[in-house]
Amino acid sequence: MILKYFYDKRLAQASYLLGCAKTGEAIVIDPMRSIQDYLDVASAEGLRITHIGETHIHADFVSGARELADATGAMMYLSDMGDADWKYGYGNQSNVILVRDGDRFKVGNIELQVMWTPGHTLEHIAFLVTDTAASNEPIGVFTGDFIFVGDVGRPDLLEEAAGFVGTKIPGARMQFESIQKFKSLPDYLQLWPAHGAGSACGKALGGVPSTTLGYEKRVSPAFQFTERDAFVDWLLDGQPEAPRYFAQMKKVNKLGPALNHELPTPRHLDANALAALLRDGELVIDLRPAADFTRAHARGTLSIPATATMFSTYVGWFVDFAQSTYLLLSSPDQLADVLGDLRAIGVDNIPGYFTPEVIAAHSETLPVISADELRQRDNGGYAILDVRGKSEYCEGHIVGARNLFVGYLPQQMENVPKDMPIITQCASGYRSHIAASWLQAHGYAVTNLTDAQAIWSNTLITETCSPS
Repeated sequence: MILKYFYDKRLAQASYLLGCAKTGEAIVIDPMRSIQDYLDVASAEGLRITHIGETHIHADFVSGARELADATGAMMYLSDMGDADWKYGYGNQSNVILVRDGDRFKVGNIELQVMWTPGHTLEHIAFLVTDTAASNEPIGVFTGDFIFVGDVGRPDLLEEAAGFVGTKIPGARMQFESIQKFKSLPDYLQLWPAHGAGSACGKALGGVPSTTLGYEKRVSPAFQFTERDAFVDWLLDGQPEAPRYFAQMKKVNKLGPALNHELPTPRHLDANALAALLRDGELVIDLRPAADFTRAHARGTLSIPATATMFSTYVGWFVDFAQSTYLLLSSPDQLADVLGDLRAIGVDNIPGYFTPEVIAAHSETLPVISADELRQRDNGGYAILDVRGKSEYCEGHIVGARNLFVGYLPQQMENVPKDMPIITQCASGYRSHIAASWLQAHGYAVTNLTDAQAIWSNTLITETCSPS
């Protein structure tokens, strides 16, 4: 048996290639949209990708199942469990096999058994793996978004991001029952989850790539509960803000994402095009470093520096998937990587891009301030907007600061004070920079606090609060 691990740091997402060395057949579990790494590794190992498995309809990235099937001719094994509203829309294709709880299939000498594990989503399944050439006992489980290292998948995404009201509590109850079912499995089983630290699919994911069921039984908080209601309260408490683009990902992955060769290639546009787009209210995202944007940028653009590993998740908060998105890059050489990052979360409608020479005719700066300079301002007359998540805010914030998570800005502009200048602030200056650029583009007088939390928390007066 050959097992290969793939990890995309941009989305904290893990996928796997499992192969039978004797027959040369292989399966890829939860593939990303960019498939070249799977093809390269399979070739290097002398394997043919003949099967593709998905644990559920993903909400945080565009599935690569259709892309990989198109490239290899592999069969897709997709869940047929759960509510009719969340069945795969392309499950009737000839290269799809719909699977249900208890189903088994083989990849060479490797047997995979389907286990229904609802909770994170209703259709969620896990794959129990047995290397029959070595033993009749299972070796491990691909747990998808069910069990992570030190955590379990959140059940509230459909309600928080997609507006499916009334789903999070039933989901949490199902998650409890799924965990009880897993408690009876052998402790030695290896667990291979679909996410690591930084994913919004849980609240406290560990940073190591895998774990064992026995270890999780001993240390994971989720396994310590014996009462369902107490588990539900714990699971729903303190979950991070659910990215708005998750609703779009559920829709795309349910219906079936477009193949990469079907997507348009963005055109290099000029300053006249930029002026026209900004005049019409189109979204133009400046991906240059924050310092470059601060010094000079085109008036009306949104800054989301691509210097951050997970920058695309912030793009996902601001894009309107029904509209076009335009990019401003540091250079044309950046385009291929950026397109890969953005297409991974379904930002496919990118007709064109710009490079820095277009800025001169529309230039303005973004004011910044340090914590020490802010401390010396004793006349008030401004509002501090803390754009971190609610739980971060309640752990400690500047006295008088108002909390509005950066990703909520497009829908909650009415909560931003209009009668005084704004100072934006976060933990590092990155999210507050994004927020400041958005507010400035919408006509606010705004300044960004650039110092990190370690500095402002020791320079300014802070307080805590209750997250409830």
